[in-house]
Amino acid sequence: MGKVPPVPDKTPKRQAEDLKDLLVAYLKQETLDPLRNSGRYLARGIGGALLIGLGVVFLAIGALRALQTETRDGLDGNWTAAIYLIVLVLLAGGAAASFRAARRHLSKGPR
Repeated sequence: MGKVPPVPDKTPKRQAEDLKDLLVAYLKQETLDPLRNSGRYLARGIGGALLIGLGVVFLAIGALRALQTETRDGLDGNWTAAIYLIVLVLLAGGAAASFRAARRHLSKGPR
């Protein structure tokens, strides 16, 4: 015959330690792991938002400079602020379109 497996320690103290170990492992699995994953997701989202914001700033400056160059002879000193207003309206329109698309996406709910 083979060896008899050792009898597990079933004392109340050992059971309490096992329960504590089980709870600690469960809490790590259910809290720390999702937090780590969401931290990575959040970092990528913030990085993407910063890059998109930087791109929008460069596009706005480019549009402003193009309008200033193309309308330099056509506008006198009183109308130069109109160029800034045009770029501001373009930026506001882009922001409104972005918010509308985000709201439409959020209203669809989780997939």
